[in-house]
This record gives sequence, C-alpha cells and structure tokens, in this order.
Amino acid sequence: MKFTFAVFAFLAVFSAADAEDPQIYIRKLETNYKRARTLEAKFLQEYSESGRISRSEAGTAYFRRPGKMRWEYSSPERNLFVVDGKFAWFYVPADHTVSRVATRESSDWRTPLALLAGEMKVGRVCSKVDLSAEQPKDSNLVSINCLIRGAEKESKAGKPHDTAYFEIEKATGELHRVVVNEAGGVRMDMKFSSWQYDPPAGDELFHFEPPKGVAIVNGEELMAGPGHILR
Repeated sequence: MKFTFAVFAFLAVFSAADAEDPQIYIRKLETNYKRARTLEAKFLQEYSESGRISRSEAGTAYFRRPGKMRWEYSSPERNLFVVDGKFAWFYVPADHTVSRVATRESSDWRTPLALLAGEMKVGRVCSKVDLSAEQPKDSNLVSINCLIRGAEKESKAGKPHDTAYFEIEKATGELHRVVVNEAGGVRMDMKFSSWQYDPPAGDELFHFEPPKGVAIVNGEELMAGPGHILR
C-alpha cells in the first residue's frame, strides 16, 4: 500500500513538473497552426505608451503561408494592411493614400505575428522561451515569455530591450493574445478570437491594387507595427 502511494505521489510530481515545461505549449501552438495554409481571426489591437492606451482598433485578419497577411480594420475607421509576399501596403481610404515598403525592409517581420504567415516555428522569432511569472486569471490559458532574437546582448547586460509574450490555450494550442513591449516604452497588445482554419479566402485577398487617383508613398516608416497609421 505504501509502495502504491509512493508511485502515485511520484507520478503526480512528475506530471506537475512536465506541465510546467513551456515547450509543451509551444509545440501545441506550432502544431495547431501548421495544419492550415490559411487562417482567419477577429482581432482587437491596442497601442499604449507610459501605461496609457493611445489607440484601439479592431477588425479581421487573414494569414496565408508563405509570407502573406491581410488586416481589415473596421473600427474606429476602415483601413487595410496587406502583405503580398513582396510588398507591405497600408491603405487609408479617408486620406486617399497608400503607403508601401518592401517586406525585406520591414521591421514588422521581427515580431511574433509573422509566425502566423511563416513556417510557424517559434524558434525563428524567440531565442528563449519560459513561463511568465504572472499567469492569466483564466486557468485554461498559459502565458509564455519570448526573448526576441537580436535582443540577447541587451538582455544579458540588463539594458532596455524589446520583449514579448504569448497567451496560449492550454488544451488546443490556440493563440489568444500577443503582447510586444518595445524598449522605447510602446506596448502593442493584440487579442485574437474566432479562429478559422482554411476558410474560403481567395488569392485576391492577399493582393493589393491601388485604386485610381490614390497616391503611393514609399517609406519604411510604414512598418512601425501592423496597422500603424502614419500621421
């Protein structure tokens, strides 16, 4: 009887320790999204600085591998952000302008959001992952820190650097939230919901043709972040 109890106690401790391994949830995240070529989700995006929200936007996002994205902003105003694999376009209908930048020059591809349109390998974006000290109130979710590649030296030296974390559904690996904290104090908080896998989305969604009469502005400043609006 004592032996049986000892075995169960050992298994309980082993299972608890195993569940604390962040790689378990990273693998679920990667596996979950690799099964579809195209993804669709609703999003709520907030930018904040010094703890104060400066802008909040919502809409529908589409991702297609390899390297294509479409962000349809419906609130508070209609805007469109498209990455066609060669260029990133940001269209502001109210301003009658289109901003364009080559994707290879885009800093946006350093963020975890690029995973959804790429090979879905967290290791390409994060040099290190670990469980966040503060976990979500919802016990169905787990929060995992990501040390963004390129920030290792600053991190070791204790200097300000970009950080990020994911909130993942424990059971399914579904991405619930991505937060990116920039070294300069700007914070991007992106919440996802209503994920669809391989929805009826044609190739035309990931192609952008500037409307007639709309000026095209080339500039790397476009890509301060997905949905960033030039002012």
